[in-house]
Amino acid sequence: MKKMMLSAAALSTALVLAACGNAEETEDTDQQSSTDEVFTIGVIPAQTEGEMEGAMNKLQDVLTEALGRETEIDVYPDYNGVVEAMNFDQIDMAYLGPLTYVIAQERSDAKAIITQLVNDEPFYHSYIITHQDQPFESIEELLSDPSEIDFAFGDPNSTSGSLIPSIELQDRGVYESEDSYEFSTVRFTGSHDATALAVQNGQVDAGAIDSAIYNQLIESGKIDDSQLKVIWTSEPLFQYPWAVTAGTDEDTIASLQEAFLAIEDPEILDAFGASGFTEATPEDYDSILDAAQKEGILDAE
Repeated sequence: MKKMMLSAAALSTALVLAACGNAEETEDTDQQSSTDEVFTIGVIPAQTEGEMEGAMNKLQDVLTEALGRETEIDVYPDYNGVVEAMNFDQIDMAYLGPLTYVIAQERSDAKAIITQLVNDEPFYHSYIITHQDQPFESIEELLSDPSEIDFAFGDPNSTSGSLIPSIELQDRGVYESEDSYEFSTVRFTGSHDATALAVQNGQVDAGAIDSAIYNQLIESGKIDDSQLKVIWTSEPLFQYPWAVTAGTDEDTIASLQEAFLAIEDPEILDAFGASGFTEATPEDYDSILDAAQKEGILDAE
């Protein structure tokens, strides 16, 4: 009987040890799976996808090393695709325009953690540009007879390529929506570089563009500044954010911020027209949130 009790005690101890071992194995497996899982990032098409490929490959390597797990970056064909990917948990992080960010923030609690610096400032502008051969020197001159003007926006979800200039044109009484305007024609080119080229090549009379990308396109020789001129500049806008999903842990956020702040590679920086990166917060985009609410964009979502 005494032997039986000892055996039972031994069995009980063995079961406890086995259970502890299984728990430790499960914890180890969970930790292993979290580090094995690919960290995915979606990027809006600031430029055409081919132009960004080399820089994205380099950035991918930087973030893979910083996070200690494989990182994959995909450049999406349009702004909305990145928002949808974030909202449906298909990506862990996104590089977004301010407007697309506040949409993602409202719909899925995305959180801005990083933005870029341009000339060491975290701000940019919306420009309206026209060809040097055009007689217009100001937005007032451009709009003196809007029925003669072919106008281009970028992506419909772009802050500087659509939202901010459309509000300006609404305030001036020449534009209400894609289907209602005083211009001869309105088109959406889909990207900032496409808008710049459409103006340069005379396909449109004027277009809206991100100031940082405009300057970057000039510096890289992709457009000829001798053929273009800026006739309207918006108020300062806070730069494009890198945002993570709501469930991202603080250690990962800290690692991402540290990695971005240390980037000095000119190819990566040039892809975003940046001189560096700095930390960002959701509150930095309150003015864009207000503009989106004014336009009913968030209600439409």
